[in-house]
Amino acid sequence: MSDPARDLLRHTLATLAYRGGKAVRNAPPSFAGFSGGTRTPAQILAHIGDLLDWARHMADGTPVWKDSQARDWEEDVRRFFTALQTLDDRLASPDPLGAAPGAIFQGPIADALTHVGQIAMLRRMAGAPIKGENYFKADIVAGRVGPDQTKGRVEFD
Repeated sequence: MSDPARDLLRHTLATLAYRGGKAVRNAPPSFAGFSGGTRTPAQILAHIGDLLDWARHMADGTPVWKDSQARDWEEDVRRFFTALQTLDDRLASPDPLGAAPGAIFQGPIADALTHVGQIAMLRRMAGAPIKGENYFKADIVAGRVGPDQTKGRVEFD
């Protein structure tokens, strides 16, 4: 039987993959180190990877936090999608969760969504904006958490 809370978490991860993928895809080489008065995009992306790892540990019942240093941009982009896949696989399994779905959402997942927005904003500040989009019409499907996402349906120029 399906668990509505897990289903919503998995859809949220797919949304994070879609929006995050759009924010990191085709970033210019200089973007990772852009200083917009906050952490660099590379530092933020590494932090998102830490958040997703933390969420998986929460799901396993062993909430472990680890601060990672930013790596090569493309390596951290791969880490982002790998961490999403690992967490999604865990949520899709029949094994009981070691933390309440709401706690997993309100801590690491909500924070990761915020940071994806930061990366998108920094893209604009760095002169490499991504197109806005009507995300309500986006083709987002639970379980699709890898780098291969559908093209935006209703992007704004």
